[in-house]
Amino acid sequence: MKTGGNGISIAAPAKVNLFLDILGKRADGYHDLRSLVVPISLADELVLENREEGIDVWCQGEGLPAGSHDVLPEPAHNLAARAALLLREATAFPGGVSIHIRKYIPVGGGLGGGSADAAATLVGLNRLWKTGLPVERLMELGARLGSDIPAMVYGRAVCMEGRGERVSPVACRWPAGTAWWLVIVNPGFSVATRDVYARFRTGLTSSEETFRNAAFALERGDVGLASFSLHNSLEATVFAKYPLLKIVADKLKAAGALGVLLSGSGASVFAMAAGLDQALAIEEKVRRDAGPWLWARVAQVLPDGVMVAHGPLEARV
Repeated sequence: MKTGGNGISIAAPAKVNLFLDILGKRADGYHDLRSLVVPISLADELVLENREEGIDVWCQGEGLPAGSHDVLPEPAHNLAARAALLLREATAFPGGVSIHIRKYIPVGGGLGGGSADAAATLVGLNRLWKTGLPVERLMELGARLGSDIPAMVYGRAVCMEGRGERVSPVACRWPAGTAWWLVIVNPGFSVATRDVYARFRTGLTSSEETFRNAAFALERGDVGLASFSLHNSLEATVFAKYPLLKIVADKLKAAGALGVLLSGSGASVFAMAAGLDQALAIEEKVRRDAGPWLWARVAQVLPDGVMVAHGPLEARV
């Protein structure tokens, strides 16, 4: 995050769900879930600038998958704009803001792009406007806008429960030099989260042991155990409607990935690698097999890092 006079720049990292279990449907229509969520180095870039009044949003896609530009949200419906309005109402701040977003995160890709932008807006404006809200209050405000936003406001590895409003930090004590590398593949179309949950009936539920193993792996930085413990209750539902995503997952496995999983409700699929060299090799092989239409990126898991870098993150490859 970088502040200068009248504005602030902030990176808004995407996320992946290393573990996602749907536990049941709630009386309010939402689903109870339990998920291990981590930020990654793929990030949108936001510049927030004070203005006397009004909230204005400018959004430009940068290297997005084919088709993503057609689904970029209208300014009035942009989650970042709604987050700014909510913070202004909650704090009675008298001014406005211009929000400039460079989007690198695929839209509707299960990577939390819109939620990341909203979270970054809450965190960034809280500093720019000097409103002084604690992170817990920012998370409460974020929960009004979307289930992923509280976790992304917190900005580190977390266990997310309920419909997303209960967030507990995962204490990551990774050995020095440990790094997790991912290959993220997006098919070039978006998946509507609401439609996925509407189709979901009873998916594959995990055992308590699988969750414990996944949490332990994340705490200790054990990429092998984490890859073995990957779980997403929504995966079968999404693969049934979008067979291409199952094909992509199979190609990633065939390319040598340690583990492969649908992120969130899709449409992105990610593969875990033993290191950067293997991640780059997997990306190259999948691109070669699938053709130039495929959108693929190598990214690093950031268990303790969040909205940190000004400009492109060094881990964006």
